[in-house]
Amino acid sequence: MEKKILDFFSGIGKSLGSGKLNLGSLLQKAGVTDAINRTKAQVHAQAQAQTHTQTYTFQTLPKTVAELQALPEAAMNDVYAVAALSVLALMRFEESRADAVEMLNFLKGPDDMSPTELQQISDRFMDGKFYKVRSFFEGATPANNYSPAQPFRIQVSSNPYSFENEGWATLYMHSGGADNPRPIRLRMKPSTGQWFMVEIQYLGDIRIPAAEDKWR
Repeated sequence: MEKKILDFFSGIGKSLGSGKLNLGSLLQKAGVTDAINRTKAQVHAQAQAQTHTQTYTFQTLPKTVAELQALPEAAMNDVYAVAALSVLALMRFEESRADAVEMLNFLKGPDDMSPTELQQISDRFMDGKFYKVRSFFEGATPANNYSPAQPFRIQVSSNPYSFENEGWATLYMHSGGADNPRPIRLRMKPSTGQWFMVEIQYLGDIRIPAAEDKWR
């Protein structure tokens, strides 16, 4: 028996040395390659299973905090919906900063928007870049100068790491002017089970509208 084992490994060594057998072929014969591929497929399937996207539809855009609170999504028990409502609040920023701030404060729950946070939002909108917010509505693209389709639809997604820390969530907003979804952080208030906005992180630069493209 020992001689047979020695002969087996001796034959492998000779085959590898002569180039007749490579390591990949050896692993494949041993079934290792198939096992690795199965593991990769399982990991991919698990990741896909934990990736979720929800779409919210709004017939009109709220102009006051009262109108925002009247929406069914404003119950604040659906974390994806709270993320979507943040876009509606920011849409008001161009015409009425005061109304927008009231809406954002409502979405923040126990906290209000800090002066620093409001200044950061204002900075993101410098030079009339309010199209950044419109880009998060379905159908709004650089080609049509970010004119959203109606009714207004917003997509919000999670990934396998979105709920990694208990009571916290990082969700992702889909912009028609960016290659990848942009994040927003939220936090649950355990005593009520409601979710509130913590930090808007999705207002970075995107592709400019066609009307502003000098090279178009």
